[in-house]
Amino acid sequence: MEKDPSPVRDEYAPVIFSQETVSYIESLDMMSGEEDRENILRARATGKAVLTSPFRLLNDHLGVVLTFPVYDSNLPANPTVRERIEATVGYLGGSFDVESLVENLLGQLAGNQAIVVNAYDITNLSDPLIVYGHQSQDGGDMSLKHVSRFDFGDPFRKHEMICRYLENAPTPWFALTTAFFVFVIGFLLGYMIYSAAIHIVRVEDDFHTMQKLKDRAEDADLAKSRFLATVSHEIRTPMNGILGMQQLLLDTDLSSTQRDYAQTAQACGEALITLINEVLDRAKMEAGKLELEAVPFDLRSILDDVLSLFSEKSMQKGVELAAFVSDKVPEIVVGDPGRFRQVITNLVGNSVKFTEKGHIFVQVHLAEEATSVMNLVKTENGEETEFNTLSGKQVADDGTSWETLKLLDDEFRSNNITTDHNNHQSNSNNVTLMVSVEDTGIGIPEDAKSRVFTPFMQADSSTSRNYGGTGIGLSISKLLVKLMGGFMDFITRQHIGSTFFFTVEFQRCEKTAVVLDVKKSLSEVFHPTVFKGMKAVVVDGKPVRASVTRYHLKRLGIQAEIVASVRNAVALFGKYGSFISIIEKLPDMFLIEKDSWLSGEEECFIQLSNNCRQNGHSYNKLPKLILLATNITSAESDKAKAVGFSDTVIMKPLRASMVAACLEQVLGVNRKSQPVKKSTSLHGLLCGKKILVVDDNAVNRRVAAGALKKFGADVHCVESGPDALKCLQIPHDFDACFMDIQMPEMDGFEATHLIREMERKANAHANGGDEWHMPILAMTADVIHATLDKCLKCGMDGYVSKPFKEKTLYQAVAKFFESKPVS
Repeated sequence: MEKDPSPVRDEYAPVIFSQETVSYIESLDMMSGEEDRENILRARATGKAVLTSPFRLLNDHLGVVLTFPVYDSNLPANPTVRERIEATVGYLGGSFDVESLVENLLGQLAGNQAIVVNAYDITNLSDPLIVYGHQSQDGGDMSLKHVSRFDFGDPFRKHEMICRYLENAPTPWFALTTAFFVFVIGFLLGYMIYSAAIHIVRVEDDFHTMQKLKDRAEDADLAKSRFLATVSHEIRTPMNGILGMQQLLLDTDLSSTQRDYAQTAQACGEALITLINEVLDRAKMEAGKLELEAVPFDLRSILDDVLSLFSEKSMQKGVELAAFVSDKVPEIVVGDPGRFRQVITNLVGNSVKFTEKGHIFVQVHLAEEATSVMNLVKTENGEETEFNTLSGKQVADDGTSWETLKLLDDEFRSNNITTDHNNHQSNSNNVTLMVSVEDTGIGIPEDAKSRVFTPFMQADSSTSRNYGGTGIGLSISKLLVKLMGGFMDFITRQHIGSTFFFTVEFQRCEKTAVVLDVKKSLSEVFHPTVFKGMKAVVVDGKPVRASVTRYHLKRLGIQAEIVASVRNAVALFGKYGSFISIIEKLPDMFLIEKDSWLSGEEECFIQLSNNCRQNGHSYNKLPKLILLATNITSAESDKAKAVGFSDTVIMKPLRASMVAACLEQVLGVNRKSQPVKKSTSLHGLLCGKKILVVDDNAVNRRVAAGALKKFGADVHCVESGPDALKCLQIPHDFDACFMDIQMPEMDGFEATHLIREMERKANAHANGGDEWHMPILAMTADVIHATLDKCLKCGMDGYVSKPFKEKTLYQAVAKFFESKPVS
């Protein structure tokens, strides 16, 4: 083979091949190739390895040549290009089979899935040169293509490798299960959202339906209240005529038979009016128009009044009726006495109605104090059990026993009991009371308990048939208690009895003048100063009943000591020793229960009676024997007088005024002379007064005129508002006007307003003379709409409800007229 000499050049780069496969090449000038020359010069100048462009090798594979410069060891650390060129002593190069390299790498990464690899020289991005793989990229999974960059150290040459699966990758099981669970969760969430949306829609529909039903129910309830008000007004108007005419009839001369008939008719009419008032109270409560008073009153006197109402019925039945008020309860409280009386009357009336034997016991305590000491105490006597209650019979609420009363009574209570409660109550302006009404009646069946406070409902049909009543009283009482800031509940046991209890909140009366005024009015009823300092011994084997007796004596200022039997009374009497030396220590009276007197201790009683009637001593200074009884026969009364009892027997239920009257009679105590007062009767107030009655109903005019004329008034009647204006043209000689509110053409409010206008005009031209202001009192049967505020707003001075009653009429006119003595 002919050897061509190398062209003449500035420098040469001979290469010696180390592979045996190319040993036949003796030498090769690398400077002879344009690309090789460029790579050598670049490698020498940069000091880095340099790659050639891919070229076809002898095995038909693509390959590249990698060239490294070799420098003299004296090359400085940071040489310049010139220093590099001068220090170059040679070059080291090698060719690489790119396909073999890639396949060797893929062999190391072999897996279950075939991978397609393409390697590119992307020095020229617009025309990349494939160095490994097929030019076509069709087929395979292109979604998981991965691109990697090759860095051979030559900053000029850029290479990349693209790897992808030959076939689409199989879906992993985890991905399938994940997708399934995601689908299920999504479906469940969607269903839940759909269900919630449907439920919300249904709830909204139900809410709107309920709202409509509620509105309809409220409208119906309001219509019912208005209906009751209207019907009650229409009933009360003729009832006013009936009762008024009955009263006028009773004021005439009647035979005994005629008077009996008239009184019976009047009692029936008053019972009907009471029922109408209860229905009206219920209607006013439902309409939210019932308002409570806030005036000072003595609740002990109210309890006495209530017991007086039912004293005759309880005595006829032989039922013990009593009331007890704790000393911790203030004497005077501020609240609504009328409504409090109504609740007590209702509860006591029910107890009297349903109790045939045993007792009815009303207690009033401080609420906090009462709830802290409710315990059961029973004392066993032989075969039968006797309970420490008022009558000794078992009661529904075992907490209202003697043990409880003993802890609540100051006479027995130790100093450290309930001290914190008392201090708390005394520091507060409000006082919460616990009132209980206990009876030993028929009780309430278990299945009827839920209907107790339902209006017009009773335990069963036989209740109203056997005992009467409408079933509205308890529902009204519970609503009244709620208005007074308390609650009402009950405990009952069939055939044993019932205990109704409620709390009520009053205010303490801080105005001293008001308290003194109320106490002064009470002292006019009974005179506690007359009995102050006296001593009494109560003989009673039942401690609860004895405590009630001592409570009433204490109200009169009498110190009482309790003994359980006549034998103990004799022993107590004997401890006083000689009557002559220590006569001042003797008790003033012995109050003995009829049970204790008839208990079989006759010898002891004879000894006690003889001691009280010893000769040689002033009879008035020795103790009096006074009998206490719920009922007594004439034979028992004669026997009592024969053994030494006083002629006067104190009959139960005990009330302070009644006890005071009896003791005055027995002890011969004279009341201090009272100053002569002017007559406070209606006749003294109305005698000679000229009164105008305005009412469109002829019967009502006759009733009003008859009631006023009975008390000496000169009455003139008109039937309408315009007629009243004509009569009251100034000047006129009328002293007062009773004005009906509901009248056709012109109602009482408008007529009153025009009358006040006339009076204002007259007063404006009076030039300092007497001012015109005639008292105008509203009178109507409409007790729901005709409120006192509305009457006062239009210029009226007061209010009188139909039908007229002497007490309410007196209270209405007393503030305008002075009483005159009447012969």
